This record gives sequence, C-alpha cells and structure tokens, in this order.
Amino acid sequence: MQHFIGTYECKADEKGRIMLPISLKKQLSDKLRSGFVIKRAVFSSCLELYPIKEWDDLMVRINNLNRFNKKNTDFIRRFTAGVRQIDIDTSGRILIPKDLISHAKISKNIVVSSAVNILEIWDKESYENAIDDAKVDFGNLAEEVMGDKNDEDVS
Repeated sequence: MQHFIGTYECKADEKGRIMLPISLKKQLSDKLRSGFVIKRAVFSSCLELYPIKEWDDLMVRINNLNRFNKKNTDFIRRFTAGVRQIDIDTSGRILIPKDLISHAKISKNIVVSSAVNILEIWDKESYENAIDDAKVDFGNLAEEVMGDKNDEDVS
C-alpha cells in the first residue's frame, strides 16, 4: 500500500479539469495505467480519489456485506452514489464530473490533500474551514484515536 504525502493548491478550469502538481504526479506515476475512482466523501463535503487497486480492495470488503440486511444495502447505495472511474490525461489533468463538482462545491481554487492511501479534493475555502474546525480539539482527538496504541501494535 502506498501512502501519499502532501497538500497541494491547484486550480480548476471552467470544464472541471484540475492540473495535478508534478510532485503529486510522481507519486501517482505507477498507478496511471490502471486509473482511478472518484467519489463523494462520507463525512465531509469533498471528493475522494482512489487508485483502482485501493478501490478494488475496498470493494472486496463491501461485497462481503450481507445484502439481505437493509442497513448494509442502504450503506452500499449511498457509498457508491456518484462513483466514477477516471483517468489522468497525458497533460496530468483529471476531469471531475459536474455532479461531483456541485456536491463538493468546488470553485476555481482547490486543494488536493493526501489522506494516507487516497487523495481528497476540496474547494479551498471548505478545506480551510474543515482544518480550522479540526484545530479546536485536535489534541484530544489525537489522544483518543492514537493514544491507546502500543508501539508493538504498529506493523
């Protein structure tokens, strides 16, 4: 599993194309042939960009859900709403579908941010607001999420 690094400010053109920075394209270079999946984020008004391998691994987990359980079926439907397979063109651009641009309220100024093994695509103002909101209790959140981990548990 590859872990992406960095937060990048980019511009979207009137057609919804984003030119990825060279340093990010280098991190994605071995995944260009396979393609990517873009979708709505679950907890935020941003988009998530999955390398196809990461998406396939996630789909294996989701496919194991019992579809005779209504909550599972509702989850699958909502999780996969608006999902698209996309490519990065030879110029290093991605084209974001209009419905996803609308969902994430993406304007001209955007942020592409690493989220471990996927990338998040945000409208810049929404990203700054989300970061500011998270700053308030980040110490407590970090302790709650990571504080119980023992060094031996980390692989």
